[in-house]
Amino acid sequence: MRVSTKVLAGACAVVMVALAAPVAMGAPGKPDHPGKPGKGAGHALGYEVLGPRDGWGAYGAGTSGGASASPENVHTVTNRAELLAALGPEDNDTPKIVYVKGTIDMNVDGAGNPLECADFADPEYSLEAYLEAYDPQTWGMTERPSGPLEEARVRSYRNQSQQIYRLPSNTTLVGLGKDARIEGAAMYIRGVNNVIVRNITFAEVEDCFPQWDPRDGSSGNWNSEYDAIWVHSSTNVWLDHNTFKSGGRPDTEYFGRPFMRYDGSVDITRGSDLVTVSWNHYDDYDKGMLIGGGDGHSEDIGKLRVTYHHNLFENVLQRSPRVRRGQVHVYNNHYLVNDEASDPFDYAWGVGLDSMIHAENNYFEGPIRPDQIAYRWNGTDLYETGTYLNGFGRKHLVDVVAEHNAARPGHGLGTDVGWSPWLYEKIDPVPKAVKDIARGAGAGKL
Repeated sequence: MRVSTKVLAGACAVVMVALAAPVAMGAPGKPDHPGKPGKGAGHALGYEVLGPRDGWGAYGAGTSGGASASPENVHTVTNRAELLAALGPEDNDTPKIVYVKGTIDMNVDGAGNPLECADFADPEYSLEAYLEAYDPQTWGMTERPSGPLEEARVRSYRNQSQQIYRLPSNTTLVGLGKDARIEGAAMYIRGVNNVIVRNITFAEVEDCFPQWDPRDGSSGNWNSEYDAIWVHSSTNVWLDHNTFKSGGRPDTEYFGRPFMRYDGSVDITRGSDLVTVSWNHYDDYDKGMLIGGGDGHSEDIGKLRVTYHHNLFENVLQRSPRVRRGQVHVYNNHYLVNDEASDPFDYAWGVGLDSMIHAENNYFEGPIRPDQIAYRWNGTDLYETGTYLNGFGRKHLVDVVAEHNAARPGHGLGTDVGWSPWLYEKIDPVPKAVKDIARGAGAGKL
């Protein structure tokens, strides 16, 4: 099995870890091959850094996370309180390695007691009252909700937002074994640099208080917050061998629109740059991920350089990814739609404003039409080669741009994205990539 290139920072290998309450400490093992590329296991994963050519995250200073951590800054955590203590405040840029052991439920209070949506709700908020107040039959479709009930919803949302946890600079957060899991709250990687997140399952990240927006689309939409991970104004980030689980598109509808409690998996926005996203498994998302959060964000210009490779997008119905402005390399990924999908497939590659997607050797499988692979939003060009749909023969090769343009006369795409990727290791033939992804993508596969 081919996996991402890593380098072990052996100078920081430790035999034991100093005790520092209240964080539970483990005893990291010494890397097998310090200073050399290789596949680590157990505690050795904490000392691995991104390979020197492994995508945009390797550019500039590269991405080493907390690999240079001293022994007192290496922690093993099993609950929310320990995790927060190990990470420290947002400005804690001391190199640190944090190992996640077992399942951490982030929806707990300071004493570790479970919290539910009702615990975050403002006394003046209820869904029933909200639905009555903003029913389009009485509120109309021209103005967003306002007034006491919307204000109560916002206060409720802010109460829930206190569960968000933030990774500081120079951090490696890595799961131990095959069952490391964080559930119930969003992670922010915001305004920092040099962060690694690996070998963790993220699940049950939902918004208890979605907002109704009658002006969103022709029929209005319910909009939720909280991606599993939000990369915001950050540089040199590596997300590798993680699993992201969502609830898909919900069955519950209000005002004739799905009541969306889940947002995306990983959004990369607000001037973030130099990110590698590799060997992850995205499972059951309506909206997968954004690169660039809006056309008006001028801080994104010249940034949002991201690499996606060897990821499995399973039943991700749209946005994998949707891109604005960035130079984005998408290669050797598997897009799978099966019988467990909550709804029909919409599209994968969203060509947004000034986007520069360069896609190579990707595979699509399931009830997907050739013209659905890409969709033009406010962008103009997409470069694509080596895309296969439901087979590996010549007849399964898809000219994505030609299929898109044939289905949408007057709304066509060009193919000149103005750049060619150069930071990558090896682009595999599609059949090999699909086999390797099946064996190696997601948490618990290291």
